[in-house]
Amino acid sequence: MIALALDMAPDAGGAFLEATVRTATPLALAALGECVSEKAGVINIGLEGSIIAGALGATVAAGLVGVGGGFAAGALSGLLVAALFALFTVGLRADQIITGTAITLFALGLTGTLYRSLFGVSGVALATPTAGVVALPVLSALPLVGRALFAQPLITYVTWLTAPLLARRLARTHAGLGLRAIGEAPEAAVTAGIRPRRWQAAAVLFAGAMAGLAGSTLVLAQAGTFVENMSAGRGFIAIAIVVLGRWRPIPVLGAALLFGAANSLQTLFQSMGWTGVPYQLFLALPYLLTLAVLAGASGRAASPAALGKR
Repeated sequence: MIALALDMAPDAGGAFLEATVRTATPLALAALGECVSEKAGVINIGLEGSIIAGALGATVAAGLVGVGGGFAAGALSGLLVAALFALFTVGLRADQIITGTAITLFALGLTGTLYRSLFGVSGVALATPTAGVVALPVLSALPLVGRALFAQPLITYVTWLTAPLLARRLARTHAGLGLRAIGEAPEAAVTAGIRPRRWQAAAVLFAGAMAGLAGSTLVLAQAGTFVENMSAGRGFIAIAIVVLGRWRPIPVLGAALLFGAANSLQTLFQSMGWTGVPYQLFLALPYLLTLAVLAGASGRAASPAALGKR
């Protein structure tokens, strides 16, 4: 269907691909972090909370110290939310699903309250600096894919580099093998001298920092401002992306692009003049795809054996 639409509206093809990459970037960041956490046997349902915390942290810091400080503050904010999750699930062995849900609701409420306290009703719509586009010479001038792949904010290029680096680290380093051993057979990992709780906590904190970067990207590279509940379920979509990518970083990146394409269909069809189709249908596509992925992967995806177990 997407290919047919691009053929019918070739001028819209480049814009569609550019929107796909832009939309996929925060999803990929959050999903890559969650991939590491789940490799260690911890499913972080609180990912949504880290994303929204990262968005608010980036908004506040960017207005004070600039875009770079905004991204750093966003990552730190996401990490702090993940630390709370790790305290209960890794430290106290609480149920991961219940704890993650509670932390997500807590973070959504807290960020909304803090935002109103700091900025009032008027908000910061025109006060937040944003990351500029970094166009790669020659490559950005390529037809169709030039601007989509090679004229993006710096955080997009960082995301593309992170996937293969994570894939190599998980597959070919002692730390990666140890992390995977914890997710597959914690008891065996203990006998090999590995401390599962310490590694799991580190994996959860990494996932939280990546989710915080995802929230920062929403504000500093896309929306240009903070909006309450702007994470809009992206944490849960990121978990579905990990399942679709079969817990491997490079396929996870590809799955994020698929979800980004689903989210960008609204813009493509509107540019083609399909105004008779309710826009709510296109807004629902990423969430319908999430349900389809989780339903289709049930019982067939090769998840880590100890995933979600206390």
